[in-house]
Order: sequence, then C-alpha cells, then structure tokens
Amino acid sequence: MSVPHLFRCPISLDIFTDPVTLCTGQTYDRQCIERWLADGHRTCPVTMQALGDADTTVLVPNRTLRHLIERWLSAATDHSLPESADDDPSLAALKRCLQSDATSAAAKIGALKKVLALASESDVGRACMLQLGFLCVLLPLVFHAAPTAPAQRHAEAEELALQCALSLMPSNAAAPQLDCLNMLKKEDNLASFVRLLGRGSGRAKAGLCRLLETVATAAATRDLALVVAASPRVWQALLPLLQQHAGPAPDARASEAAVRAIAAVCAAEPARGSAIHHGAVGALFRHLSWWAYGKGGGAVSSALAAVEALAETEAGRRAVARAPGATRILVRHVFMMSSSNDGSEHAAAALLAVCRESRAARSEAVGAGVVTQLLLLLQSQCGARAKAKARALLKLLKSR
Repeated sequence: MSVPHLFRCPISLDIFTDPVTLCTGQTYDRQCIERWLADGHRTCPVTMQALGDADTTVLVPNRTLRHLIERWLSAATDHSLPESADDDPSLAALKRCLQSDATSAAAKIGALKKVLALASESDVGRACMLQLGFLCVLLPLVFHAAPTAPAQRHAEAEELALQCALSLMPSNAAAPQLDCLNMLKKEDNLASFVRLLGRGSGRAKAGLCRLLETVATAAATRDLALVVAASPRVWQALLPLLQQHAGPAPDARASEAAVRAIAAVCAAEPARGSAIHHGAVGALFRHLSWWAYGKGGGAVSSALAAVEALAETEAGRRAVARAPGATRILVRHVFMMSSSNDGSEHAAAALLAVCRESRAARSEAVGAGVVTQLLLLLQSQCGARAKAKARALLKLLKSR
C-alpha cells in the first residue's frame, strides 16, 4: 500500500500538509508553492500557465482534499502495524511508548525497531508517522542530558532513534516538520549532538552529518544553522571526520557525509567566516590531497564546492594561499575524467578567485599544468559556467 498520488504535492512529492489551490486549478503544498513564487516564477509548475500578479497572491485552501487526507491517514494508522497478542498495534500506542519516562530501555529499543521497520517498508507508515509528529518524539531520544539506562543500551537506543528520525526526515526543505530540529538551539541538546559526533559509531556520525546538512538547507532552521556554524565545538568534532575516509566503510561514509555537511554549511555566506576561523580550508585540502586523480566522486565535488564558497571571501583566499599544496590540488581537479563536471567547475572557480589576487598562485598554477587542464576542460562536455570560469582563468594567466 502506498500514498495515493493525488495526496502528494507535485513539487515536493511528499504528502500534503497544507494543500492550497492556484487559479489554474492545480493544488500544491502551501510552503512549496510560496517558495516557487518567491523565487520569481510566474507560471503554474504543472501546467506552465502564466500567472498574473494578482494570481500569485490567491492561494485557496483545499479543505476537501485536506479532509480526505486526514480520513485516509486515520484509517491507515489503524492498519499500519501488524496485530500482536502482546502489544497494542496502533501508532498512537507506539508513540506513547517512546514518550513515556516509565518505559524501560528494552521496550523503547523494541519500539524504535518497529518504527524503523515501518518507515523503511511502508510509504503509508512513514507518512502517518510524520503527520502524527513522530519526528518531534524521536529527536529528544537522540539529543538529551545524561543517560539513565546502561551505557550499551543507551548507545543502541540513541543510534536507533537517529536512524528512525533520518528515515522520517522530509525531502522538502520547506517542510514544516523540520522546525522540530530547532531543539538543537538549546545548549544541552547541542552539547549532546557534539558528543555523539565525536564519540558515536561511524554510522551514527554519518547520520549526524546528514542531519547537519538538513539543518543547513531547511527554511525552518536558518537561525539554527548559524548557531551551529558559530560553535567551536561543532567544528572540533566535524573537521577530524574528513580524515577518516581511508578507514573502515562506516568511517568512510561518515567522512563523505561530513564533507557534504560542510559544503551545505559554507553555502550560507554568514557561516563562512566561522568555518575559515576554525580551520575548514586546511581540513578540506587535506581531504582532497588523499584522493587519486579523478577519484572520490561526490565527496570530492562537495569538498571543492566548499572551497569555492570559502574562496569568495578575502579571509578564505588567504587561507587557501596558506594551505600546503592547495594550488596544485585545485589544478589537479580542474579536469577529472572519472568525475562529474561539477567538481571541475568548483575547482576552476576557486582557482580563479585565488589567482586574481596572487601572482604567486598564478605562477604556481601554470607550473602545475593548469593551462593544459583548462584546455581539456573546454573541449569536454562541461557546463557553460565551467567554461566561462575556464576562459576567464586562461585570460588572467595570459596577462600575468
């Protein structure tokens, strides 16, 4: 059983939370269509029909659809969990079990396993739990004060709760359910996040980095993203993960997730100063230096995206100039046979930013073979932005 397609927003593909209808007759989730319009679009996303200025302000609540969804969720909830002779099968009972301080550690672990299985196997179950507020119940089980259960049981429950929360995390960055992540604004909760990031298992660390990436991109957590980026303890726990890519598989996954989280954090201009101050530039180049030519895939592309973002600031460019071998590393990644063009684009953009201000960087780049790399990039199927950066850099080097 899956969520009926009419109950999904055409933009986010998630189940509607606040359906509204445009003048074209198409229905969207309110936050999704408001973001679409705020980005300057003046067409209906489905029909591509042009919208006038007056049309963009008229969003009519679709109460009939909302009522149908609520009825469907109510019926689906009654059948989401299999019958059991020992347990109340309802999601409401499962939620009460997780919320109660009287529930034993073993019972909570059992309940979390049910949540994880249901979220993984049933689209309906995931939608029901998200609508019933399970995300706001699960996160406090991950981030909290000193544990009362035995250490082993406590660690197992924390990791299970984290995996459950990630499995329910909405894909839409504008989803209102993401507001519950703001619990990390509290000092004790953020301290718990840092503790897990530093001492948790490789799987837990990867999950926390995915959570951090969500915090950095979600509309509801913009202020929290700045709080996290300003925390020295977060950077002290996060940056060492970049050097674990050569370890066991769970550590390698944590390293890749950390790179993506850093790239997401650095995409916001106000966060870049803190990232530079806490050593992100050097850590990123140490990470990049380990990868053989053309290897690393998305992790390399994300690391280069972060470097490009940081090189847009004066402090970032100075940090790149100080990082050992940084120019040669960027040159090496200007043209990568085995990778996407995104990495090449970020490398060329970062080099352009650094070389504009440093004659020494220009000379080092030429000595490292950047001209050949740029010509290969221009002959490839790279995008227009990458080619524009490559041409601008060639012109700059020609006049050095």
